[in-house]
Amino acid sequence: MTALKPNPHELIAQLRAICGPANVLTHEDPGADLSPWEQDWRKRVRGRALAVVRPGDTAQVAAVVKACAAASTPIVPQGGNTGLVVGGVPDDSGTQIVLSMTRMNAVRAIDPDNLTITVEAGCVLQNLQLAAENAGFLFPLSRGAEGSCTIGGNLGTNAGGTQVVRYGNTRELCLGLEVVTAQGEIWHGLTGLRKDNTGYDLRNLMIGSEGTLGIITAATMKLYPLPAAQLTAWAAVPSMEAAVQLLGLAHQRLGPGLTGFEVMGQFALSLVDKHYPHLRVPLWQTSPWCVLLENSDSENETHARSQFEALLEAALEAGCVSDAVVAENLTQARGLWHIRESITLAQVQEGLNIKHDISIPVSLIPAFVAETDALLALEVPGVRLVDFGHLGDGNLHYNVQAPEGADGQAFLRDFEDKVNTLVFDQVLKFKGSISAEHGVGELKVGKLPLYKDPTALAMMRAVKAALDPQNLLNPGRVLETL
Repeated sequence: MTALKPNPHELIAQLRAICGPANVLTHEDPGADLSPWEQDWRKRVRGRALAVVRPGDTAQVAAVVKACAAASTPIVPQGGNTGLVVGGVPDDSGTQIVLSMTRMNAVRAIDPDNLTITVEAGCVLQNLQLAAENAGFLFPLSRGAEGSCTIGGNLGTNAGGTQVVRYGNTRELCLGLEVVTAQGEIWHGLTGLRKDNTGYDLRNLMIGSEGTLGIITAATMKLYPLPAAQLTAWAAVPSMEAAVQLLGLAHQRLGPGLTGFEVMGQFALSLVDKHYPHLRVPLWQTSPWCVLLENSDSENETHARSQFEALLEAALEAGCVSDAVVAENLTQARGLWHIRESITLAQVQEGLNIKHDISIPVSLIPAFVAETDALLALEVPGVRLVDFGHLGDGNLHYNVQAPEGADGQAFLRDFEDKVNTLVFDQVLKFKGSISAEHGVGELKVGKLPLYKDPTALAMMRAVKAALDPQNLLNPGRVLETL
């Protein structure tokens, strides 16, 4: 005899008993507006949640998961909802719970001797950075959305950002996790250990899983000493090959001091100049590419500046840099970084576009860009290519803008699948990955079987089936629902 499942109203009542009535929102509530949780950041998809649940602590998360598991109700974990691959919003069935982690935003502890900070999953990245800085340390993860994205979301997608070349992705910055399993059990893994060889690395299994294997509720992250000096330079380069050559020189001359190396195409910068003219984009009109470099020095500003000047002199002599400016103060440096971070916003102002977050071996990026640019120009006459990203770690945001004056919706309808297939085929040819730091989410889940090793996919499915046999955690993301 089949047991009766609790109806949705009974589940909502249980969830309100767990988290408090004010922290469980439904469409039936007077004046309810769930759109901030139901629509993705790019406004590509709008779902419909059964409810938005906002737990206040890990015990409440565990209780919510147990109640949902008993009711066979899917859960979509959500942080700041800044994702770009539709991985953190509900589908349109009205049957899924959105588990918003934003109330769990505390800094639990800082251990200065162990160089660690322990924070809850809903802690906004910028607040984590400030807490570290106020304690005299650096937390190096830096992203354009750092004022709204959360560390739980950063871990869920293994976010990258602008300092990966020195410090690595979020995975490399994490030492321990607290996680609620699909059965509502709590894994207490908030260790600050650098070495622990007692079995499978469950931490790394959870990081990058996009909430499909467990719900991250807290994390212990690495801290670093604050640099004695941090300098930023903006260089015009004649080609992508020259940008790669400059990267090699920067590694040689700056060593571990090289903490940022961003490349930006001329059209990408022209959009910033067009939509945000007050930012005063330097050197873009006379060069096909510009590079933004950051040097963090452990000695002093004089030493850092002399290193930078020697690097740029060598680059000018080698012909891989045609002109360059070095920020004279922190305000100028922040202005240069703001230009780089404004490319995405300028694209939004310009209209709908097709985004790609890809990684290619650095040595192959010039050939990839030249060949793929040419193929897209043939496929979509008048196409505009917004090439920029983290060249220092081989991660390009290779975005495709509709021809000038074209209808954005029609462009997506007629060309998105063709463009994605062309770009992803090229990524495979050049030994890359179709997702570098944004994740798979829903947008790429159908493409993954075409570009991922089948044995790897089989192993991933086995892990998912073992840890979430009911397929209740973020179903249909990363792996297609079977």
